[in-house]
Amino acid sequence: MSAAVLGIIGGSGIYDLPGMSDLREERIESPWGEPSDVLRFGRIGETRIVFLPRHGRGHAIPPSEINYRANIDVMKRAGVTDLVSLSACGSYKAELYPGLFVLVDQFVDRTSGRASSFFGRGCVAHVSVAHPVGPALQGLIAAAATAEGLAFVRGGTLVTMEGPQFSTYAESITYKTLGYDLIGMTAMPEAKLAREAEITYATVAMVTDFDCWHEEHGPVDVAAVVKVLHDNADKAKRLVARLAADFPKERVPCPAGSHNALDNAIITAPEMRDPALLAKLDAVAGRLLKAA
Repeated sequence: MSAAVLGIIGGSGIYDLPGMSDLREERIESPWGEPSDVLRFGRIGETRIVFLPRHGRGHAIPPSEINYRANIDVMKRAGVTDLVSLSACGSYKAELYPGLFVLVDQFVDRTSGRASSFFGRGCVAHVSVAHPVGPALQGLIAAAATAEGLAFVRGGTLVTMEGPQFSTYAESITYKTLGYDLIGMTAMPEAKLAREAEITYATVAMVTDFDCWHEEHGPVDVAAVVKVLHDNADKAKRLVARLAADFPKERVPCPAGSHNALDNAIITAPEMRDPALLAKLDAVAGRLLKAA
């Protein structure tokens, strides 16, 4: 396998990643448009790190306007093999309280209008996202959280809504009744695109609120969320530092198949593939297209 490169996408409240050595910034061009910000390259210990703030520094990009394809594409071009997404979220369960980290393993996509695939007319592909989170990567995150003494829960389902508004009460009660654990605005289509790009993906969902179902806490407001975000951001940076310090030097094959997700996924006959689309897929699907 190839050398491991750890990518970090910082969500709300996490716009930089202090503690990296050999730090440099680079704007990588993507055929899919502009990513959220420049990439920050560096090292923590011996582990190569690539960091990208999902909303841009200063939080200038709302969830619906994030260019998820460009973000994943530039991560792939930067050599990222394993990607950890740090995301703020609301909770549907009393035991998943603000300040807790949840290592979710399933997603429900309730977004609309977001480009959710690199493939399309001229090159059709169907990848499996039955298990969208890499269990081995999640295990490394759990070990890092344990070593840092951070409160976390492993496993859970996160529903991704469009936003940028918070849920209505009816939506909140519906999702809670369906048994979902958390709600956020950015995990999808990010996880799907990472799988298409053959990048192993895992999410650290950082609980900031109880959405609006909780009778004692009432509706969500930004002031309350920001208060928890600051504390979560400090813990997230500690988690990443420990994860990087103990990260394997070589990429570990993913039990969920993210490292070879495109094997047998492209269904379009070679002679019918659109050269213009293939050119845009040079990073995401280069492993297969070069061999075709």
